[in-house]
Amino acid sequence: MARVTVEDCVLKIPNRFDLVMLAAQRARNITAGAGLTIERDDDKNPVIALREIADETIEIDELQESLIKGLQQHVETEEPEEDDMDLLSVQQDQDGDEEGANPPMEKLSSMYEDADLSANPNDEATTKGA
Repeated sequence: MARVTVEDCVLKIPNRFDLVMLAAQRARNITAGAGLTIERDDDKNPVIALREIADETIEIDELQESLIKGLQQHVETEEPEEDDMDLLSVQQDQDGDEEGANPPMEKLSSMYEDADLSANPNDEATTKGA
């Protein structure tokens, strides 16, 4: 069994991050049933993936496309979660109950019932000074 080293693979894919991502994708593909391009030799799928990359027996471009498609399938949508929706509906129900009891105009009119709107603000200042 020939040992594969990262140095062998870095010659083919210089960026180590890309190397790890592509090797992991290839290992997932092998686990899912993709055909091998080299002998297994009792190696695990990640080792086989690295050996395939080092021996250039797989197309790197196809592997990159497979990786991109795999990542795109798991894109999270910007929809609120169910718990958030429950919270929003509860808040809206509470707001609706309060508004139903006292509509906004009734709240405002009740605030000014005690105030004498006919009084002039200047009159109040002169009475305090006297």
